[in-house]
Amino acid sequence: MILLGIDTSATTCTAALVRDQKVLGAFSRRDGMTHSETLLPGVLSLLKGAALDVGRLDAIAVSAGPGSFTGLRIGIATAKGLAYDRDLPCVPVSTLEALAENASDRAGSLVCAVMDARRGEFYNALFNVTESGVERLTEDRAVSGQALYEELSGEKNTLILGDGAEKFVGAFPELAPFLAPEDIRWQSGVSVCRVAQRRFDTDKTTCRMLSPRYLRLPQAEREWLRRQEENHQESEQTGEKK
Repeated sequence: MILLGIDTSATTCTAALVRDQKVLGAFSRRDGMTHSETLLPGVLSLLKGAALDVGRLDAIAVSAGPGSFTGLRIGIATAKGLAYDRDLPCVPVSTLEALAENASDRAGSLVCAVMDARRGEFYNALFNVTESGVERLTEDRAVSGQALYEELSGEKNTLILGDGAEKFVGAFPELAPFLAPEDIRWQSGVSVCRVAQRRFDTDKTTCRMLSPRYLRLPQAEREWLRRQEENHQESEQTGEKK
């Protein structure tokens, strides 16, 4: 099985080609350039370097969330565009599970994958790493930094990774020894492929059905709902006065 894995959920733009257990090529960029500028040229370069065209792929795996709303849309749209003409299956992957996969060779570790959700919250999931692989302990969720810190209290052999790791550890300095090293801290297209290999039979879908998996509504939609609620309450108060 040949998979293309894509992750644009945060500041890292990354993609990889994996055939079974062999990595055919990969790239990761965190240089400030936009994902829309770097992703597709990077993917095409990977395919050229492996002497493959898109039609040779068995599926396209993509980080579907949580993450940046704009970043997720870029990754999803690119996967859809590549898969559409060839009707390739797509595999949506949890960004947090793919991050945990970075530490799959560190048996005995508790992996805390964190992404900055802003407003004092983090997208998070916890995983155990065993000799047989990565085991999920919690669902993907949005939690406050304080609640997550309390949940980790007393834990040992913890690895904190993800684009929100430095911010989380910065707020709770006593967690600094648990900050994962740079080589496994960030999103990885290879890890997206590894998770997709496990999830292929259960999670594969068509490019038409592929969509982001948000844990929270976009800011604009949250503001619209807030205004609607305020208008509704104002109307009720006006009616009561009459």
